[in-house]
Order: sequence, then structure tokens, then C-alpha cells
Amino acid sequence: MREKILVIDDDEKITSMLRRGLAFEGYIIHTANNGAEGLKQILEHEPQLLIVDVMMPQIDGWEVVRRVREGGGDLPILMLTAKDEISDRVKGLDLGADDYLVKPFALEELFARVRVLLRRRAERPEQQTNRLSYDNVVLDLDTREVFRGGKLIELTTKEFELLYLFLQNPKRVLSRDLIMEKIWGYDYSGESNVLEVYIALVRQKMEEHGDKRIIQTVRGAGYVLRGDS
Repeated sequence: MREKILVIDDDEKITSMLRRGLAFEGYIIHTANNGAEGLKQILEHEPQLLIVDVMMPQIDGWEVVRRVREGGGDLPILMLTAKDEISDRVKGLDLGADDYLVKPFALEELFARVRVLLRRRAERPEQQTNRLSYDNVVLDLDTREVFRGGKLIELTTKEFELLYLFLQNPKRVLSRDLIMEKIWGYDYSGESNVLEVYIALVRQKMEEHGDKRIIQTVRGAGYVLRGDS
């Protein structure tokens, strides 16, 4: 079955280019020129992937992502941005975007990102259990809630996915490359510190009430979930 992709961008040149290029790749393409129209089309067309620009009139791309995730949707989202600042990347990912691409970009790279996101969605395994736990941490997949010592821990989408990965692999050292591939679907550049930022954020929230550190750094190897600290 051909996957449906919705492109939301107020730049007609961009939408026209993506419409032609993605259609040639075999996808069914819908487009919207602002965030408000895009949100309507998500409900109307039920796409398998969303490509959304950040800077748009009426409702910007960040707000589109926030509303989609607020509604509990797991629709893969690729953000297009003219900004290449770490803070802007983190903001989009923190709101729930799965990936980002800085303008100007090569169509071949966008196609590759699209394939990765759609493959990850298609290969998402059926969950055998609705809860994972380690030490005094409990992660509920149905409600997407995390508790530590009975206290609710508020995590963003990417923070939740990161902790979920660790809970799936307790006491196993996970390399930086493996984590990046599993959570973001591709390798960031060597200068990027997005993973380190998210590790710090998860640690801060998990240790907020004085609990011990369970996500440990293994120098030269990566990170591991274990309660030896």
C-alpha cells in the first residue's frame, strides 16, 4: 500500500518540489500552506508521515507538532527549518518531532530521512507487555506515564523513548551510535550534543526527589541502566 505524506509549508516552491519528488518516489502527497490547514488535513487524510516547516503564518510548525503530540498521536514528523541552532533543534525534538532537516537540503537526503521514519513505523513491534520496570521505576506504555517510587515523572516524547530504550536493555551498555540510531533513526554529526542534552534532562527529572542515579556513563563506551550509584 502506498504511504500518504502530508507536507505543510507556506513556500510554494518547496511544496511543489516535494510534491513532485515524493510522488515520483511512489508516495501519495497532500499539501497545506499553513499550520491551521495542515491540522485539518491530518484528520482528513490520515497520513503516515508529516513534513512540516517551522516558520509559517497563523500556526507555526512547532505548534503543529505540539498539538499532534498533545492528542496522543504517534505520527512520524520530519521538521524543515532554516535555523541550525542546537536550541532550535532541541525545541522541535522536545515537542515530539522525530527528525529535522535544515534548509536548503538535497532531495536525496530528505528521501532517505522519509524512508527511515516510515520503516521505523512499519517495523514497530507489537508490545508483549504494557509495563516495564527497573528498581523503583515503572514505565506504562498504554498511558505513556513514568513513575519512580510512586511519583509521576513528566517526560517529553523523546525523553520517554530514551528511558524506554534503557528499560528494554537493563545492565547492557548502549553505545552512543546505537542510541542515536534507535531513537533518532540516523547518526547526527560529530559536533551534535543532542543525546548528551537528553541524557542530562532525563537524569535531572529521574533524580528530582533525591533518588539515586540509574543511567550511568561508561567512559569510552556509552551509557547503561544500572543502580550501582
